[in-house]
Amino acid sequence: MKKVFVNGYGSIGSRITAFLKDDPQIQVVGIGKYSPDDKVELALSRGLNVFVPEKKLDDFKDFEISGTIESALDNCDLVIDAAPGGHGYSNKKNLYEPKNLMAIYQGGETTVGDKAVSDLLFNSRANYDQSIGKKHVMQGSCNVTGMGRILEPLRENFGKKIIRFDVTLVRRWADIEQTEKKITDTIEMTEKPHHGDDVKTYFGKDSPLFVRAIKVPTRQMHLHIMDIRFQETAPKPSDIHDIFANEFGVVTLWTAKGTKDVRDYAGTMGFNFTDTNMIHIHANMTASIGDTVQIMYSDDQTGIVIPENHMLMQSMLFGKSYQESFSHTESIFHMKEKKQKLEEHFS
Repeated sequence: MKKVFVNGYGSIGSRITAFLKDDPQIQVVGIGKYSPDDKVELALSRGLNVFVPEKKLDDFKDFEISGTIESALDNCDLVIDAAPGGHGYSNKKNLYEPKNLMAIYQGGETTVGDKAVSDLLFNSRANYDQSIGKKHVMQGSCNVTGMGRILEPLRENFGKKIIRFDVTLVRRWADIEQTEKKITDTIEMTEKPHHGDDVKTYFGKDSPLFVRAIKVPTRQMHLHIMDIRFQETAPKPSDIHDIFANEFGVVTLWTAKGTKDVRDYAGTMGFNFTDTNMIHIHANMTASIGDTVQIMYSDDQTGIVIPENHMLMQSMLFGKSYQESFSHTESIFHMKEKKQKLEEHFS
C-alpha cells in the first residue's frame, strides 16, 4: 500500500480524496489546508486528517489538526498538489523537491518557462506511457483533458484525412462549489488562451489545431464547438459517433437540451458529487457539410480530471501498464455504468 497526501481541499482536492478513500491500494495520509474555513470541518467530518503550514498553526487552534504539512510530507510516497493555480511551482521548490517526493500538479500550472512544474503534461488517452518513472507530472486542465478525449480518437481513425481542427471553448465562469465567486453578466473573451498550446504538448506542436475561448456566466460545465476539416468529403455524423461508442470517459447524448440537464441528471445517479467525469457529445448537434464536420460536446469541468489523476498516480507510483491502470480506475469510478445510464436517459 502506498501513502498519498493531497495538498489542498478545494474543487479538485475534495474530489480526489473521496475516490482515493475507496482505493484499497492507497492510504490517504491527509489533506493540506491553508485557510481556517468551513472546509476544515467538512474534511474532518469525512474522517480525513488535516494538516496545515507550520507558520499558520495558531490560525487553526479551534480545529482538531493532525499536524503540519511539512510533517505529513515525511510520511508519504506521493503528493497530489491541489493548490490554487500558480502555487504548485513554489510547493515543488519549497516542499516536494527538498524531500525527494513524487508530485502531481493540476491544470493551473505550466510545463514551459521558468515556473514549469514538469516537462510532461499528462493525458491518459495520448501519452500514458511517458509518465511511468516520472517524479513530477502536470495533469492537464479540464478543457485540455476533454480535448484529448476527442482529438486522439479522431486522429487514430481518420489520420491524414484531417487537415485542420478549429475549436471554440465556451467556458464556465465558476465551479459549482465556488459560491463565493461572483458570476458577472458578460461574455468575456480570452486573449491568447493557453489551451491550444497545452494540447499541442501531447498532440504535436505542429498540429493544425486552432483554439479560441470565451467565458460565459454559468457554473454548468464547459461547451466545446469543434469543426474538423477533411481533405475530401467529410464522414457522416453517424461515422463520427461510432468511433466514440467504446471510448473511456466519452458519452453520446441525443436529447439533453443543455449542460444543466446533464448536471441535474448526474445528481440523481448516486455517485460522488454531481459529476459524470465525462465528455458528453451532444449528438443532435453534429453536422456534416462538404469537407467539414461540426461537433459539440460538454466537459464536466471539475469531474473530468479526477479519474485522470487516478490513472497518473498509478503510473507514477506502481509503474502499471495502461490497461492495468484503466481497469483499476474503472473499478473505483464505474465509468461504464455512468455511461450506460446517461446514454439511456438521454437517448
